[in-house]
Amino acid sequence: MRRYSAHIGYLFSDRPLVERIAAARANGFDAVENPAPYATPAPAVAAALKEAGLTYVQMGLPSGDAARGEKGLAALPERVAEFRATLEPSLDYAEAVGCRAMHAMAGVRPEGVPEAKLWDTYIGNLALAADAARARGMLLLLEPIGSGTIADYLLDTPDLALRAIRELGRDNVRLIFDAFHTVNAGLDPLPFIRDHAGLIHHMHIADYPGRHEPGTGTLDFAALYAALDAAGYAGFIGCEYVPAGRTEDGLGWLAAHRAGAMRKAGAAHA
Repeated sequence: MRRYSAHIGYLFSDRPLVERIAAARANGFDAVENPAPYATPAPAVAAALKEAGLTYVQMGLPSGDAARGEKGLAALPERVAEFRATLEPSLDYAEAVGCRAMHAMAGVRPEGVPEAKLWDTYIGNLALAADAARARGMLLLLEPIGSGTIADYLLDTPDLALRAIRELGRDNVRLIFDAFHTVNAGLDPLPFIRDHAGLIHHMHIADYPGRHEPGTGTLDFAALYAALDAAGYAGFIGCEYVPAGRTEDGLGWLAAHRAGAMRKAGAAHA
C-alpha cells in the first residue's frame, strides 16, 4: 500500500496548523509535512501528531522571507551566518515533533555573484547541515526545482542535485523528487526514477499543468507509480499541490489511487 503525506502548507490551509493535522488524519492521509511550522510551538504540534497518530515526515530549514521572494539561504554567501545560526534550533524543533528529515533550500541566485561562489557556499553549508543532522540520526534532503517553478533557483536540475550529493559524500543526504517540478521544467521524471530511485527519500506529486489535484491535468500517474513500484520505492507520496477549491472537496483522487493500488496488489497475489 502506498503511503500519502498531506503537505499542510497547501492542504487544509483554511485553519490553524494544528487543526490541519487532525484534518489530514480524518481525510485518510498517513502523515503530514510542511517546511515552515516554526510559528506554532513544537509541543502543540507534537501533541496534535500524537492525537492523530500521524508522523511528520519532512520539514525545511528556515528559508528566508517568503514575502520578499526568498526561497532558501544555503547558497547565499551574505547569509551564511544566518543559515548556520538557525541550524541547531531548527533541528531541535524537528526532534521535538519527531521529524527525521530536513530539507535545505538552496535559494535564488542573487545578481552579480559568480556561480562558483554560490555553489561553494551551498556545498559548505550543506556539509555542516548534514553533519549536524547525522549527529541526531536525521537525513538532510535536497530538492531540485526548475526555473518553470522558481526562476533562478540554484539547484534547478536533477543532475545538479546528483552532483551535490556526490560532492558532499555523506550517507545521510537524499532527495525530494517532485514530479510536477520535473515535468514543469520540460523533463521526463521516469528515467530519473528508474536510474536513481535509491537516492529518493520522499516523492512529491501534483498534476500538470496547474499544480492542482491528480486527475486535473495531463500527468500520467499510472506510469509514474509503475516506475516507482518497479524501482522498489517505499517512501511516502507527498501531496504538494494547490487545491482547486476546498481541500476536502478535491480528495476523490486519493480514494481512487488507493483503490488502484489495492487492485494491483490483489492481482499480484492471485
